[in-house]
Amino acid sequence: MKLDRSQIPNLITVLRILLVVPIIALLMNRAFDWALVLFAVAGISDGLDGWLAKRYGWSSRLGSVLDPAADKLLLVSCYLVLGALDLLPWWLVVAVLGRDLVIVAGALAYHFWIGPYEMAPSVLSKLNTTLQIVLVLVVVLNQVLGWLPFPVLGALFWTVFATTVASGLGYVLVWGWRAWQAKRGVR
Repeated sequence: MKLDRSQIPNLITVLRILLVVPIIALLMNRAFDWALVLFAVAGISDGLDGWLAKRYGWSSRLGSVLDPAADKLLLVSCYLVLGALDLLPWWLVVAVLGRDLVIVAGALAYHFWIGPYEMAPSVLSKLNTTLQIVLVLVVVLNQVLGWLPFPVLGALFWTVFATTVASGLGYVLVWGWRAWQAKRGVR
């Protein structure tokens, strides 16, 4: 069986999805150093699959769905585990999960009631995702090195919370407006 090179980004994404289980197991067992290494590998693979898809034109509909799903699966899993280990406050975990649930519910509602859409992440959403990733890295790295005082972590918690709420509200407003316009026949 010959590998179609255009599927390489999707294979890398599938490998990233498979990394979620060992990362979560390592976090749950408090093997933070190894979890950090695998999290870094997952991050590098995310950059690599995106670069390959853009550089060689190997983008696909499957990849456009699989890639963000892989990212969300990893982030949501990490937030749940770090919350369960009392390394992240539950109010922040609930905000992050709630935002994602609202976005998914809104996307499904739009799809079934209005029609197809191409969801592109906003600048604020990209910032939020970056900050969520940074927070996971900082929290896990802090478990390895023990170097951050709580006020620094607390400030990062609140920053992630603020961008999570703001980007979630942004999606609700933008897509709510688009749905309202579509129902009125305005394009």
